Amino acid sequence: LTGKRVAMIGDISHSRVARSDLWGLTALGADVVVCGPPTLLPIGLDASQRPEHAQQALPPVQIETDIDRAIEGAHVVMALRLQSERQQGGLLPSLHEYALHYQVTAERLARAQPDHLLMHPGPKNEGIEIARDVAAGQHSIIEQQVTNGVAVRMALLSLLALGADGTGAATGEGGAA
Repeated sequence: LTGKRVAMIGDISHSRVARSDLWGLTALGADVVVCGPPTLLPIGLDASQRPEHAQQALPPVQIETDIDRAIEGAHVVMALRLQSERQQGGLLPSLHEYALHYQVTAERLARAQPDHLLMHPGPKNEGIEIARDVAAGQHSIIEQQVTNGVAVRMALLSLLALGADGTGAATGEGGAA
């Protein structure tokens, strides 16, 4: 993914998807930009502002609070689900305000690469973090992403249950169980 720009939009602080994707994408060489309201961006993403004891908390990425700048030139745009309790917890003025400033729309996606991919880990709140027309649009791979995610989780659970050699025998020190 070297040289590919990935824009992650939304609640970065509270998203398990964002944390794991940040590590995976940066390890594969992607240039990652995260974007959201300041109240939903984790402290310490900017390496220059990290306390020394938190250097390995998350990989360093570009931080934006302006969605148009974040999406500019992106090869992949990933909207993240906004959990309603964030608004109820006082982290956002309102869902309408969030949608006004951070909803992924066709107009905003026009700033991305012409052949960009649109992703969302699901479940999605259409009309809040992502516009309905782009969620089902030509650049969207959301349904494929969700389907593949189920298959990957099933494969990982199978490997864990059967052991790495696929025999079901316990592995590790001390011999077979």
